[in-house]
Amino acid sequence: MNKKSLIVFLGLSTFAFGQVSKTVSYFPLNKVALSESIFSRAMQTDKNYIMSMDADRLLAPYLKEAGLNPKKPNYPNWENTGLDGHIGGHYISALALMYASTGDAKVKQRLDCMIDELERCQNLSGNGYISGVPDGKKIWKEISDGNIRASAFGLNDRWVPLYNIHKIYSGLRDAYWYADSEKAKKMLIKLTDWMADEVSGLTDEQIQEMLKSEQGGLNEVFADVYDITKNEKYLKLAHRFSHWAILNPLLIHEDKLTGIHANTQIPKVIGFKKIADLEHNKEWSSAAVFFWNNVTQKRSAIIGGNSVSEHFNPTGDFSGMIKSIEGPETCNTYNMLKLTRELFATNPKSSYLDYYERALYNHILSTQHQEKGGFVYFTPMRPGHYRVYSQPETSFWCCVGSGMENHAKYGEMIYAHSEKDLYVNLFIPSVLKWSEKKLVIRQENNFPQEPSTKLIFDIAPKSEVNLKIRVPEWTDASQISIFVNSKTINPPVDSEGYINISRKWKKGDVIEMKMPMHLSTEQLPDNSDYYAFRYGPIVLAAKYGKENQTGLFSDDSRGGHIAHGPQIPLNDIPTILGSSTTVLNHLQPVNEKDLKFKISGLYPQNKFRNGLELVPFYQIQEERYIIYFPQATQDKIEMIQKQKAKEEAEIRKQDNITTDKIQLGEQQPESDHFFDSKDSNTGYMEDRHFREAKGWFSYQMKNKEKNAKFLYITYFDANNNRTLNAEINGIKTYSKNFEGKMGGSPQTLLIPIPESEIRKEILNIKFNSGEKSLTPKIIEVRLLNQTPDKN
Repeated sequence: MNKKSLIVFLGLSTFAFGQVSKTVSYFPLNKVALSESIFSRAMQTDKNYIMSMDADRLLAPYLKEAGLNPKKPNYPNWENTGLDGHIGGHYISALALMYASTGDAKVKQRLDCMIDELERCQNLSGNGYISGVPDGKKIWKEISDGNIRASAFGLNDRWVPLYNIHKIYSGLRDAYWYADSEKAKKMLIKLTDWMADEVSGLTDEQIQEMLKSEQGGLNEVFADVYDITKNEKYLKLAHRFSHWAILNPLLIHEDKLTGIHANTQIPKVIGFKKIADLEHNKEWSSAAVFFWNNVTQKRSAIIGGNSVSEHFNPTGDFSGMIKSIEGPETCNTYNMLKLTRELFATNPKSSYLDYYERALYNHILSTQHQEKGGFVYFTPMRPGHYRVYSQPETSFWCCVGSGMENHAKYGEMIYAHSEKDLYVNLFIPSVLKWSEKKLVIRQENNFPQEPSTKLIFDIAPKSEVNLKIRVPEWTDASQISIFVNSKTINPPVDSEGYINISRKWKKGDVIEMKMPMHLSTEQLPDNSDYYAFRYGPIVLAAKYGKENQTGLFSDDSRGGHIAHGPQIPLNDIPTILGSSTTVLNHLQPVNEKDLKFKISGLYPQNKFRNGLELVPFYQIQEERYIIYFPQATQDKIEMIQKQKAKEEAEIRKQDNITTDKIQLGEQQPESDHFFDSKDSNTGYMEDRHFREAKGWFSYQMKNKEKNAKFLYITYFDANNNRTLNAEINGIKTYSKNFEGKMGGSPQTLLIPIPESEIRKEILNIKFNSGEKSLTPKIIEVRLLNQTPDKN
């Protein structure tokens, strides 16, 4: 038994002695009705977007894979370039959630039509298989035979097929969970049986090799199938699909997250937690808690989101987040909220809800266009940049799929319960029906504009109920006021962070909670000199103009989810002038009821003498914005500005002559350039991702203006006996051996593009290593329209 196996084995062997178990339960979505608020409006906008989509186009990949003629063609974008069908799974989940939340019969009718068509596909397969993965049967046969070719973002020459098929698993599960579809339940079990058969002949090590490829949360959904059926074989399958390379460090509370693709890992940890709860496995549960603490406390921005260009950045360096236009990814926060929900169920501490609330208001709510619909992929923390919104006919990114779900389930965490306790977690206007207790409670407020909430018993239970109201971290517990039927009471705050009011309630009883909100400032987690502001839980931001928001509403291009418009130089961003201890003094209220504030004392003073207005970030639409402001003292400001100007000038100098570029080893840049390879792998060195190969790897690079003259390569020459052969459209253009003499400092190569290829719009770039070598570690590839030294 190898070391990896040993650690996992020890974790499994001790589960019987753990004591983790669920202590609270959640109410079904159909028992929590949203009242008029920003959340109910967001849900209605989401419903309109969902129902505007064409189910036949989403079903097309599944019908093709089943050998049927689709009624309409695939949607474009990710839906016809390799990830065909992934949105269909999300769509079923979104419909199920929306139906549970609204009871809308048209939504249910659409859901039933989707399930019926998918059942037709599954019945034709004969073995329970159903998927939209292009020519998927071929690769599943290869995998079943033990022919596994896995990379971070590919498996047997397909774009993350495990991730793709996970979406239909989740959709079928959610159709059963939230919309009571017995047909979906049967289909889910059949599909799980198919997977169990597919991998039955594989060793655990072969499955671990397969799990190098992004797989969504297959271990989670297999654990859910066990929970539904109580058949032990599905729990065993969940274990087999738990990725040791991620689990093992977490079991010993070791942080190995820097540089890895963030959203690949979060669903795996949700699965670890699901398995832990089913087995009362204290070690696996502790691993999930360690992960959550690490990500929320060390790796997240003020909005609750994490990642730079989809990857976990170093905990001690957030400069990449400030510089990058690819800030926190919405899918990451979607999954972090799911993990938070699982953790709270076994340890109902208010701190989990503090994070949930922060991420819900400031990231999730902000990622949908409030009027037109449309979802955001990246939310840049780069000051002065902007976001891109999807359109229902053009955009089919992962964050469109999770986005459709996000705004359909706002009722899931407002309340929770134990046998006698009713938890009030979030201050969202709503009506709760607790059928078992014959209790109906209504929450009314104008939060966050007014820092208070009311709870009104419309139907009171006959037995005593303990009302537990969360005391949020952003208020002063000593200043909270509690009134029951207008009479002041002073209940203590318990160890979980809740106020407890236990009594036999009567119809018409009113509980009011007033909780003062204060302005606060928050530094980047690496303690660098960038500050953001909150009022209570609400992140504040400055609007910063509507100019040059290229691609604000995305087209169907592979990179359309990225805000590629001009970047405002960081040295032009207003700086808070003064010491770090006086940052909060720069902020003053303008109208607290409208949540408007003014920041003053900014540099340069002649340009920002009137300061800037700050408003809740979730209110900003179709505009550039500033969340994080740089801070500097008077004696340092000019030096800092000069340094920023120099760095920005170097970046702009290279970008101005760049026709196309790829960051190697990162999923979306590679996928957007139709990455293909044999015997290649990715890595992370000196805070940079790279790709190397024993065989070869290739990309399709775009030469839209037909003016590219050079291939510009950044690489590490850190290992001896390396060889690089480069081809452009099949023409060998470069060959060299490397001896690893330059260490960890990035090096560059400039390779002329053959004259015959310069006017071609697509350039196929291929790198190989020769027969007995490896390529160097290549970091970045660019097409340049002139040599760097001539700009």
